[in-house]
Amino acid sequence: MTPDLLKAFAIGICASVPIGPIAILVLQKSLSYGHKAGFATGLGATTVDTTYAIVSIFALAVAQNFLNTYETFIFLIGGIIVAALGWSMAFKDPFRKMKPGEEERGASIKDYLQAVATALSNPGAIFVMFALFAFFGVDAEDKGFRVFPIILAVAAGSMAYWFAFSRMFGTWRRAIDFKSLIWLNRIAGVVLMIIGIALVGEGLFELLFK
Repeated sequence: MTPDLLKAFAIGICASVPIGPIAILVLQKSLSYGHKAGFATGLGATTVDTTYAIVSIFALAVAQNFLNTYETFIFLIGGIIVAALGWSMAFKDPFRKMKPGEEERGASIKDYLQAVATALSNPGAIFVMFALFAFFGVDAEDKGFRVFPIILAVAAGSMAYWFAFSRMFGTWRRAIDFKSLIWLNRIAGVVLMIIGIALVGEGLFELLFK
């Protein structure tokens, strides 16, 4: 059982590492508002990753059918969400109410929900989770009680990664001036807009030509 738990913990980390909309969002929150806001954002990603882990174990066939059926609409809606979030980050000043030396704010439910919405906009992430379970050879075929510690280990791995990620960049914010933060915020927003537009484009392509 212990080897499977260690593998599941590694799966949680590996599922979080790829640079994408979530990583950019956590980076922006950590630099703008501090470690707690960044970690709350990462917890949103952890929630979705854990859900995908549960699906990977219990409902692989059902999930594949759902994604194949609604893939176009998931790309369209998800792309719009990501692009809108990027637009907000790129063209709004999150520091307008902050003063030099102001303390970082705590976590908020908004941080968490933004991450959940962004993570759900990328249905391909569930296939990453399927692949990671296969790669690490985690034996979750027995749908008994032993599956739940594996799920918790995946969540723990994801949480550990986002805690370290947000902690590192939340600490760096003290060494970066507001002007630099604004530009980093705008760059992150533009990258998210590009990703969102690409998702919408893929969805439109699927809708019009397939």
